[in-house]
Amino acid sequence: MQIKKLDHSALVVSDLERARWFYGTVLGLEEIPRPSNFTFGGCWFRGEGFEFHLILASDTTATAGFGDAGTGATRGLAHHLGLEVSDLQATEAHLRAHGVNIVGGPLARGDGAIQLYVLDPDGNFLEFFVWDKTSTMPVEERAPMPRST
Repeated sequence: MQIKKLDHSALVVSDLERARWFYGTVLGLEEIPRPSNFTFGGCWFRGEGFEFHLILASDTTATAGFGDAGTGATRGLAHHLGLEVSDLQATEAHLRAHGVNIVGGPLARGDGAIQLYVLDPDGNFLEFFVWDKTSTMPVEERAPMPRST
């Protein structure tokens, strides 16, 4: 078996218009048509080399969002989707200008990537990162998070 690439990710959302605003307006992705036989609520967005397929929660048995990541969210220690950007400072400013809360970062990963983390309106956890091998940002140790009992 040889996997060629990750083509798309599907996310369950609770409010389709709010999700359209976030993925279309805030992230600037192009909304594209879905197959005509899809009668459940949803929409598709395309970026450079990837797609997000959004599924309306009321039309499935899955719940919207990834669930509460707890304090692991501040360091990326949770389920997330990583999106490379060309300018992390501009991305952070753009997200903040649209009222998106930065839940973690920017922080150095340790291999030249600088990351920051946000939640979409349904709590789907997204990482934005840029490659910067010349960064002098200190790398913090990322030990496992203790499990609550």
